[in-house]
Amino acid sequence: MRGRGRERPHDGRERVRPPVRAQGGGSRPPPLPARGLPAAGGRGRRRRGPARKGDPAAIPEDPPLTAVVDPDLARFRALLEAARRVVFFTGAGISTESGIPDFRSPGGIWSRFRPIDFGEFMASDEARRETWRRKLETDKTLRTAKPNAGHAAIARLVRQGKASCVVTQNIDGLHQASGVPDERVIELHGNSTYARCLACRKRYELDPIRERFERDGEAPVCGCGGYVKAATISFGQAMPEAEMARAEEEASACDLFVSVGSSLVVYPAAGFPALAKRRGARLVILNREPTDLDEAADLVLHREIGPAMKQAIGANA
Repeated sequence: MRGRGRERPHDGRERVRPPVRAQGGGSRPPPLPARGLPAAGGRGRRRRGPARKGDPAAIPEDPPLTAVVDPDLARFRALLEAARRVVFFTGAGISTESGIPDFRSPGGIWSRFRPIDFGEFMASDEARRETWRRKLETDKTLRTAKPNAGHAAIARLVRQGKASCVVTQNIDGLHQASGVPDERVIELHGNSTYARCLACRKRYELDPIRERFERDGEAPVCGCGGYVKAATISFGQAMPEAEMARAEEEASACDLFVSVGSSLVVYPAAGFPALAKRRGARLVILNREPTDLDEAADLVLHREIGPAMKQAIGANA
């Protein structure tokens, strides 16, 4: 995918042009069966028995519903109700409500340290050690973070079959922790909860790496001789082709695309909302701050994410 452009449709309003189709894309996914949300003011369907392990912590069972009184949130709910296939696209804003700092915000890691480019990681022992030192330091926050109400609301819509998947720029694994199955989460920037060998792709858990690093301060090396790195995408590292292709397929197939907590400035990932809009989907942007795509959206909500999502799906606060 490439950077965004602009085009002017027949009504004279400027619109964002979606990115060029990524390589490796497959066929258009089949539509999901139509499933509506429970009626506002009624009772939702509840599972019998206690919540199973792995279910969302914040909303372990579908709770009773309450009427939506905010007109913009009522419209959001109506769009969700009418949609047959919803795709959620999430950015750092949803995770800040779980206590994870945005890397770009004041106090975030990028305001304190210059990012280490992937080429530097590959070329320098010192760069690899420093990368792991920063990684294990930031893990002190990530390891204690829990899914919030926004994660739980999205997980509920996936569980109901209303949402087909979550495309995320986040690396914290909180969507999976909230109950979204791994196969329904498309991680564009990888996952920081484990590591991989860059040569043979072997997976490594972080606790043994942490113990060895605290003991000898050396960056881990795989048995095959390859460098071991957190399973995230660094500056200068190629985007994952399979995940980018899947995200393009989902953005092209949905009829409602909901961008949640993303500033929509990091490309090529931020091109997916415009792609979905170009392919005929409705576009909702839920973010605390304005974005460059607000004018192209069908609905813009500058709100706190957790409360807005809970009210939109009808969950009691």
